[in-house]
Amino acid sequence: MTTPVTTTSLNLEPASSLRNKLEELEQRSGVRALAVAVHDLETGEQFRYRADRWFHAASTIKLAVLLGVFASIHRGKLLPQSRLHVRNRFRSAYDGSSFRVLSERDADSDVQTAVGKSMRIGELARHMIVRSSNLATNLLLDLLGLEFLQGVLDEYHIGGVDLRRGVEDELAFEHGINNRVTADGLVQLLRLIAEERAFTPDLSRGMIEILHEQEFRSGIPAGLPANARVAHKTGEISTIAHDAGIVYLPKRKPYVVAILTEWEPETAGRSPTIAAASYVVHQHLTHGRDDDDE
Repeated sequence: MTTPVTTTSLNLEPASSLRNKLEELEQRSGVRALAVAVHDLETGEQFRYRADRWFHAASTIKLAVLLGVFASIHRGKLLPQSRLHVRNRFRSAYDGSSFRVLSERDADSDVQTAVGKSMRIGELARHMIVRSSNLATNLLLDLLGLEFLQGVLDEYHIGGVDLRRGVEDELAFEHGINNRVTADGLVQLLRLIAEERAFTPDLSRGMIEILHEQEFRSGIPAGLPANARVAHKTGEISTIAHDAGIVYLPKRKPYVVAILTEWEPETAGRSPTIAAASYVVHQHLTHGRDDDDE
């Protein structure tokens, strides 16, 4: 059953038009499931398209770990320049058995080559987001603990983000222990950062700076005009492709958008579908105008 779309709209274009365009995109692309959530800080508009549907989080769960790292810095438990020993052995959330992050399954070789050495917490956080390092993620998650990280989400009343294990924990995956997100949950988390309510304005801006450095840009940014800047995090596995971020345009406040997709394995067109959804959201919020024309 399709989850109803809800919206609070100040836009001249009806939200039903955006919904119809997303439905058309869904049918045309062959995606198994599409969910979109939007919050516009300029107008206060909120839009939800199946935004409460749970998806495997893939690497978007790293946003929750980033929030936890900065929570720990805020509480004085860590400093960005604190150093952490880089190792590649972790305990499965299923039974405590050990597992490793395979280098061929990690998007960032720099952290892999640092095994046996140490890296700064700030460096690991950056590698986790910018190049989506799985090893950096597990090191930070192991340092902070699942209970602490989920507690930070609960403290800020962020629903729709369920952090249950490290990445590449195949045994836990086989037994149904998975990190999950909804489009609503990711927008709630990113709104906290975009509105500079995450701990302090300086710490919020520190997270935004890291998110702006994201190197995988074929999703949300690809559907936007050249003058847009996007602070975001992608996530992709065999059946999943997501992107969630804060979109900055000239002469207006930013908007927050999460685009989550589920596919049959090996299906092409994932990034173009996310880019197309990003485009229609942008057109809806800006009335189809180029920002340079304002």
